[in-house]
This record gives sequence, C-alpha cells and structure tokens, in this order.
Amino acid sequence: MANLHFIYGVMAASKSAQLCMQAYQYKQTGCKYEVIKSALDNRNGVVDYVESRIGLKEKCIALNNLQKFTPKPDTQFVLIDEVQFFSAADIDKLVEIVDYNPNITVLCYGLKTDIHGHLWPASQRLLEVDAATYEIKTVCQNPGSGCTNRASYNARFKNGLLDINGPIIEIGSAQYISLCRKCYNLYKRIAIEQNERK
Repeated sequence: MANLHFIYGVMAASKSAQLCMQAYQYKQTGCKYEVIKSALDNRNGVVDYVESRIGLKEKCIALNNLQKFTPKPDTQFVLIDEVQFFSAADIDKLVEIVDYNPNITVLCYGLKTDIHGHLWPASQRLLEVDAATYEIKTVCQNPGSGCTNRASYNARFKNGLLDINGPIIEIGSAQYISLCRKCYNLYKRIAIEQNERK
C-alpha cells in the first residue's frame, strides 16, 4: 500500500543515512514524525539514536517489538530503522496502523536478506503485504576485484573466510562486506572447500 514503504539495500548502502535525511526534511517542513529502531541494533553501545556510517544521526526510540507501539495523535510519519530485526507479527501491526490511520505513512528501512541470502521474516512479510518497495542500489565491494556488479548479498567474514555456519545475527564484532551474487558464491565455494578439509 502507498502508506507503507520498504526501503531496502545491502549493508553500507546508506539506508540509515537516507532515514536521517528524510527525518531532516520532515523537520524542516514542520511535519510530525517518530523514529524507531530495533533494540537489537546496539552498535557502539548506542541505542537511542539511528547512526549512519557517514556520521548522520537522529534521535529515536529503541523497541524490542512493535506490538504495543501506537503513534502519537499528531504523528504523520513513522520511520523505522533496522526493520529486519522485527518479526512478521510486528509488520502486521504496522499494517494495522496504516490501514486504520490513513493520515500516517510508515517508512521501513532495512535489509531484505540475511547472510545466507534468505529473506528476513519481517522483510518477507513486508513483501507479502504489498508494501511499496524501493531498492537502494550499490556496487559489489569485493576488495581488489574491480567488480562493479550490483551488490545483493550481505556477506560476513571470519578469519578471512565467508561465515557459512555462524548465527544469523551478530552485531559489532564481525566483518561484513556487500557482494554481488557471483562474488558471494565464489567465497562460499572457497569456505565449503576449507570446511571439507578440516
């Protein structure tokens, strides 16, 4: 629906920066908005701000889930960062909010897929409920390869190898690189071969 939006991209595609810029525009025009992020996003020990890698930041409320969230009476826009960390049921709550409050628009920013290339449950639900979707495109970050394909995978590396067995969520300590499908599968093949040799 036009009042529920899913803005997605790989890691380092500028999702949080774009959220911060959108919030700034609302502030400049006097629009009433709220900013929310998942409490799981505690990079650098910060929970009450959305922070981008380029230094933009916006005050927010960190929530474990959205089940009890109710927008303030004068809210026009709700901006949500790291939406992939919420549940499918939380997305249904957002659908309820926008369907019963036609003057509210919800913009969800986040990852579409996890480190294995599978849809996050929240992202899958956003697609299922027909949220308007926008991809923030960026190129493959495979170091030294010169690859300019569109990045579509969020690859996590440990000890120089693609992490193919670790937990889906790991914040802070891991090295993430956004890769195209071809480069991701190349690193995946190498990791599988290394594991088979052990």
